[in-house]
Amino acid sequence: MDASRLPVSHRSGSLFPDEPKPGFRTKTAATRFTPAELLEIESAAGNAGQPLSEWLRETALRTARQRPADPTELVLAELWAVRYTLLSLFHAGSQATAEGKALLPESVVKIRDQADLRKAAQARKLIADFLAQNDA
Repeated sequence: MDASRLPVSHRSGSLFPDEPKPGFRTKTAATRFTPAELLEIESAAGNAGQPLSEWLRETALRTARQRPADPTELVLAELWAVRYTLLSLFHAGSQATAEGKALLPESVVKIRDQADLRKAAQARKLIADFLAQNDA
C-alpha cells in the first residue's frame, strides 16, 4: 500500500497536524549570553537538579508571574491575619476553658502559621469581591 492511499488517522482530533495544541509549548524565546553568564546559569540549573531549559522556563515564568507589592494589599493581608488570629485564639481559648484544658503554645503557633499562609490569598479575595460589588 503506498503512502497516498493510507487511511487518515483521526486519533489526533485534528486534520491539520501543524495546528498548535492547547497547553503545548509551541513558541520560542531566544537570548544571548556571554560565556561567563552561560556558565553561571548552567551552574544554577545544575544546583537545582534541572535541565537548563526547564530551569530557565521556570525561573522566567516565576518572575513574570510575581505581582508587584501593592501597599493596600499588604496592609489588608496583615489586617486580615490579625483578625483571623484574634478570633481563632478567642475561639480556641474559650473551647479549651469549656473543656477544662489550657490553650497550648503549639496551638497558638499553629493559628499564627495558618494566618500567615492564608493572608495574601484572603486579601486578594477581599479586594476582588469589593471590586466585583462596585462593578455590579
